[in-house]
Amino acid sequence: MTEPSKVIHVRNVGHEISEPDLLQLFQPFGVINKLVMLRAKNQALLQMQDVPSAVSAMQFYANVQPSIRGRNVYVQFSSHQELTTMEQNTQGRVDEEPNRILLVTIHHMLYPITVEVLHQVFSPHGHVEKIVTFQKSAGFQALIQFQLRQSAVAARNSLQGRNIYDGCCQLDIQFSNLEELQVNYNNERSRDFTNPSLPSEQKGGRSSQSGGYGDAGVGYPQMNNAAAIAAAFGGGLPPGISGTNDRCTILASNLNPDRIDEDKLFNLFSLYGNIVRIKLLRNKPDHALVQMGDGFQAELAVHFLKGATLFGKRLEVNYSKHPNITMGAETHEYLNSNLNRFNRNAAKNYRYCCSPTKMIHLSSLPQDVTEDEIISHLEEHGSIVNTKVFEMNGKKQALVMFENEEQATEAIVCKHATTLADSIIRISFSQLQTI
Repeated sequence: MTEPSKVIHVRNVGHEISEPDLLQLFQPFGVINKLVMLRAKNQALLQMQDVPSAVSAMQFYANVQPSIRGRNVYVQFSSHQELTTMEQNTQGRVDEEPNRILLVTIHHMLYPITVEVLHQVFSPHGHVEKIVTFQKSAGFQALIQFQLRQSAVAARNSLQGRNIYDGCCQLDIQFSNLEELQVNYNNERSRDFTNPSLPSEQKGGRSSQSGGYGDAGVGYPQMNNAAAIAAAFGGGLPPGISGTNDRCTILASNLNPDRIDEDKLFNLFSLYGNIVRIKLLRNKPDHALVQMGDGFQAELAVHFLKGATLFGKRLEVNYSKHPNITMGAETHEYLNSNLNRFNRNAAKNYRYCCSPTKMIHLSSLPQDVTEDEIISHLEEHGSIVNTKVFEMNGKKQALVMFENEEQATEAIVCKHATTLADSIIRISFSQLQTI
């Protein structure tokens, strides 16, 4: 057993967990002198002011499972009795001593982050001289060099743990131990604001401006959807969603073969993720295979659509034994469809994922559309109880409430991506209960 120490070792520290989250976990037991996040290992080292404080924390968490944002973390005494600057640099290439160069790691990265974006975020705190971005095992990172050390300190104090965009692109900021950044190119991945005459990287060439910082030649990383979903749902996955499924293909059965087709299935399943391919099984006319963009999207579809009713049939939605759908004459390809909903604003779309409801939301409507035109377009699918046409950000939208969920589901599968007064409309379920 490890001897008691002022230093506590924390494991299973996911990227959604920030420094303030960990501080909040241990502050009730005493003053915290130092905290080092080891992002590449999903771990952290935390030094209390004295050994009794650390012992109190360990005794408490021996009986109570510590959890942050729905994730269990595991604590033990570290083999270190003190966190020295050398140990921190070896573990995480950071320095507790304030420095004018910041090491920034960006978590929940839904949108590409460029030098211009970083400059816009950090420059209000002081004159930014240089920025270099790169990809490491901890994720997308950047080194930001200020002219003055106090500017870097102010930026870290103000921005640590905050999001660049709503619900995503969270900043994890530490002091670097570098003395000067070397920048060879002025482009979207690196910039020397003190030397605007630097060349841009040759087109198609591999960047060498990283100077040992990381693999800057790699394109922007696609954030994994577990993190996107967690960000969209306030830091934790929705109840019933494990976030661990890796099966992408779904078997939908008990369909109404007289009324279903691939495009209608696309309209329904695309509410929960991007669709790659769909195949109706000719030897089983009430069965279909639906391949989603990834396992998380498939899990959302299975979770929210299981037991839904469509065309008088109660759907069975399960994972398929097939890892994917092979291309063939009977396979419909949707990978490059511009109707896939999760190519842009993924976090926003995840936030709206839900089981079928009585209320649907219509967007991309023509500006001069009337309530009567909307009702006329949808009323064949069921009894419309109430409607509301409104504008948001200068765009016409509408809410339509049906008598039950089945009617609303039918309206979506039949009328999503149809034309109303020369506009291709988009329809999804609304989580609102009343208009």
